[in-house]
Amino acid sequence: MLRRILLAAVLAGIAGLGFFWWLTSPAVVASSALPPRTADLANGLTTFNAGGCSSCHAAPNQPDRLKLGGGLAITSPFGTFYVPNISPDPNDGIGRWTEADFVTAVLKGTSPEGAHYFPAFPYTSYQHAKIEDVRDLFAYLKTLAPVAGKVRDHDVPLPFNIRRNVGVWKFLFTDVKPFAPDAAHSPSWNRGAYLVNSLGHCAECHSPRNFLGGIVAAQRFAGGPNPEGEGWVPNITQKGLADWSVKDIDYFLETGQLPDGDTAGGSMARVIRNTSQLAPGDRAAMAEYIKSLPAVEGPPRPKKAGSAEK
Repeated sequence: MLRRILLAAVLAGIAGLGFFWWLTSPAVVASSALPPRTADLANGLTTFNAGGCSSCHAAPNQPDRLKLGGGLAITSPFGTFYVPNISPDPNDGIGRWTEADFVTAVLKGTSPEGAHYFPAFPYTSYQHAKIEDVRDLFAYLKTLAPVAGKVRDHDVPLPFNIRRNVGVWKFLFTDVKPFAPDAAHSPSWNRGAYLVNSLGHCAECHSPRNFLGGIVAAQRFAGGPNPEGEGWVPNITQKGLADWSVKDIDYFLETGQLPDGDTAGGSMARVIRNTSQLAPGDRAAMAEYIKSLPAVEGPPRPKKAGSAEK
């Protein structure tokens, strides 16, 4: 009897391990899924700006937003992540990547070595991007100057540094659904919805997260603690922006100026440096969509130290 119990336990363990291995297998985009096409570099630039690539990947402490040497430290409750070099440098950047490597990284969150990327890389939003946009982005990145310099490894403790476990996280928090236009809305609204929810990855910062680091779906866009650990990210549903007009939002995305005359700071200032480069029609579309977000109550904001109780 004991032997049977032990054998059953071993078989169950093997089956469980096999299921875990299957569930956490990194997804890839095969090169055969990318038929030949002529890249649209202008669209690649639009995708670069909409995706905010330079906000994270531009080398810190230098003025050129197109020097994508990486190195920015992103703090989180799970450790500190260091943004990689995505310049065309063949040794330290993505100069030796194939187009399929890049598309796989952006849409699937899988490295050329077949490992899961940590979701500090916002592929949970990028997965909704059009494959043509991602291909054009890769072509555009290849036109930029190579930047030498290897970025240090992430500083992430156990058990969060086990990349295979990210496959479980992806199973829980990614839906792998392409963006689908809503026929009930205008083409400009749909363009804004696409930019905000995919390339712009606005929900990644403007939504609260659960204890596993996944976005709380019921409070999407409702603001919350800054995922980088300092400050509070505002609610951008109509709960937070009821007094803003579409033009106010559009002007903010262009200039960083709030209706009250204040100016965006922190990480949002980096975002504005990208959205300000977009075509006016794209900014207007994003503003139209954001203004349409229904009011959602976000998590309670902690009182400032020394504030009086009411």
